[in-house]
Amino acid sequence: MSVATSAEARVAAYDWKALAGELDGFGCAVLPKLLTLEECRGIAALYPDESHFRSHIVMARHGFGKGEYRYFKYPLPDLLGSLRTALYPHLASVANVWNERMGIAERYPGEHAPFLQQCHDAGQVRPTPLLLQYVPGDFNCLHQDLYGDLAFPIQVAILLSEPGSDFTGGEFALTEQRPRMQSRVEVVPLRQGDAVAFAVHNRPVQGTKGNYRVNLRHGVSRVRSGKRHTLGIIFHDAR
Repeated sequence: MSVATSAEARVAAYDWKALAGELDGFGCAVLPKLLTLEECRGIAALYPDESHFRSHIVMARHGFGKGEYRYFKYPLPDLLGSLRTALYPHLASVANVWNERMGIAERYPGEHAPFLQQCHDAGQVRPTPLLLQYVPGDFNCLHQDLYGDLAFPIQVAILLSEPGSDFTGGEFALTEQRPRMQSRVEVVPLRQGDAVAFAVHNRPVQGTKGNYRVNLRHGVSRVRSGKRHTLGIIFHDAR
């Protein structure tokens, strides 16, 4: 079985109706065991090899937090590129429903390649999937990964390290700023190989007078010990 076929099969095996319900209800949904232990270790092991990446970001230099990450360059590693392609159609269905509920005219193509072409036509040509590395004391401030005028509203993060043995702390957190209400926080427990799909910027919430938008940000709490690696899959490219 090819890497692309394997990725498509494992992504299709999830209950996407249930996952869409989680995204609607909480702004995030967990895909358990998307990657195997060997795949997690293999991707994390790429981090020191600069030949796979287009840039290296040290968060403290930019006020993003403390830690570092590297953006992959094209062509992406086969598994990463295949997962990006396989995940997109399922998330595009959710994204299109969200835009309809929020009164946003934009609709996303059913396949990833046409959407990437839209990004490239708009001058957003730099790949955005990234590999993050945290050591004790590192954290990621609450933020949104937008990168340009075209931004797909859902992204995916995959935990490559095992909590409790590879690292402690380092919880994934999502906040929602609700109109005229206090912010809501969602802390997402993940194991090695688990993925979380989550809203990048806005999502609709059903209120008594119809749908309203909430504004979301995501981040990672302080790593207390060990080393934590995460793979981030962002579906739009950057300017």
